[in-house]
Amino acid sequence: MSPEALQGLKDAFGFTDGNLMDQYISYFKALLQGDLGISMMFFPEPVAEKLLYAAYWTLLLAGTGTLISFIIGTALGAIAAWRRGGSLDTWGTPLAVLLQSATPAVVALFLFWGFAIEWQLFPLGRAYDIYLTPSFSWVFISSVLYYGALPLLSIVLVSLGQWHFTMRNNMIGLLDEDYLLLAKAKGLSNHRILVHYAARNAILPSINAFAMAIGLVLAGSLFTEVVFNYPGLGLFVLKAIQARDYAFIQGQLLFVTMGVLASNFIGDLLNVALDPRLRTGASV
Repeated sequence: MSPEALQGLKDAFGFTDGNLMDQYISYFKALLQGDLGISMMFFPEPVAEKLLYAAYWTLLLAGTGTLISFIIGTALGAIAAWRRGGSLDTWGTPLAVLLQSATPAVVALFLFWGFAIEWQLFPLGRAYDIYLTPSFSWVFISSVLYYGALPLLSIVLVSLGQWHFTMRNNMIGLLDEDYLLLAKAKGLSNHRILVHYAARNAILPSINAFAMAIGLVLAGSLFTEVVFNYPGLGLFVLKAIQARDYAFIQGQLLFVTMGVLASNFIGDLLNVALDPRLRTGASV
């Protein structure tokens, strides 16, 4: 390769000659302008453009799956703790432990083999029908829902047990508190005590865990996206590692870092909104 051609490649990919500090300053200036470099894997497309594209699908799939599993698992865990020894606690808690220990890759492969290959009820992969043009039409939206049903179910099943088990343990530790006994003595209904007193305090540790989970969504659901060939951040970063696309990997890590910081900040705000003791500075 001629020196001119080599210099042209350096200019195309944003390489900077000079010492380490010069390279860092150049990178930081580009970063402030939203320039994460050029992707070697998708050349000549910018890294930021491909990251935003993949982040959209990851947030749609993994974000929705995490939210659904959190809502269902937390509600079931609260009811199981409130009615200890009941049918939900007897059967639901062991099932939650089983789901919590399930491997995401195994769950995704079983769903893929059963529903996509054997019974052929769902497509083998992708995010929507390749013959459709992305739009806000019902045809495209229904295709997205149809193609995303199996990977979404995989994420919900894997994470559901964690929220159920965590909420149940938190609730059990609060059921003998004095303020719950006082609420019962005042004649409040069981539903109001459960929702406004017990569950509201028991959910605080889960809020922090949920905030962390939402932040880590930007890391992508690697196994699920690979199994179902879903065009999210997990699948893209795996391909970037295989292609040694360092600019894309670096941009992905930056995305995850910013996502975790933002979600933790939002989680702290929710804790303050739900717990009056944090607002008044009272003893916890």
